[in-house]
Amino acid sequence: MTLPILIVLGALAAIIIASFRVFREYERAVVFLLGRFWRVKGPGLRLVIPVIQQAVKVDLRLVTLDVPSQDVISRDNVTVKVNAVLYFRVVDPERAIIHVEDFDAATSQLAQTTLRSVLGKHDLDEMLSERDKLNADIQEILDSQTDAWGIKVANVEIKHVDLDESMIRAIARQAEAERNRRAKVIHAEGEYQASQQLLEAAKVLSENPQGIQLRYLQTLNDISVENASTIVFPVPMDLLNAMGVGNLNATPNTSPKAADD
Repeated sequence: MTLPILIVLGALAAIIIASFRVFREYERAVVFLLGRFWRVKGPGLRLVIPVIQQAVKVDLRLVTLDVPSQDVISRDNVTVKVNAVLYFRVVDPERAIIHVEDFDAATSQLAQTTLRSVLGKHDLDEMLSERDKLNADIQEILDSQTDAWGIKVANVEIKHVDLDESMIRAIARQAEAERNRRAKVIHAEGEYQASQQLLEAAKVLSENPQGIQLRYLQTLNDISVENASTIVFPVPMDLLNAMGVGNLNATPNTSPKAADD
């Protein structure tokens, strides 16, 4: 067998070997035939004829994309730095290759602009307290816009909202003022409820005179257990008159004539 024949056979063998490619379970091959889209091939051993066919491999696994920190001006004119993380995957390999040049870079740029746009419509308090709602809004917008690329945005999570020192101190003062306000409201509500209970107790005692006497006895019992040297308590005037003490309401005669006698 001559050398040229060996060279041709070796080239054919190399072409045949190169024509077989193995794709993993999470990979798909977008195959082009003479520059035109032909089909999407699944995992396993696949035949891709060199020169005539070209195959672009696409990973279908979930991709974690870190969105760089963005300068955001909130609706109440507060400048903050916000970064996030994005989870997406390819659901249509054909559109992901044909409709966009680099779907990873395109998704990253779209996530950055959407993050600034959505957060700029909210106040700082909403950024700090309503992250779940903001995450859902950003995810919905990204998912609707990347659908044409064959991309499914699974989730968006805002990681950090960075503030300057002056804004942190202002938020701390605001939180302290809010705590003081709540404490005063609770104290006022307690005073109001106590006054209502005292009013009810006064009505009950006014309707039952015996209750007043029992209250006197209870007060004496409470005072007796304390270390008090002097006890002063009110006594009804009718009770003293009944005991023969005399008319305590009468005023003494202090005229000059009475003094001379």
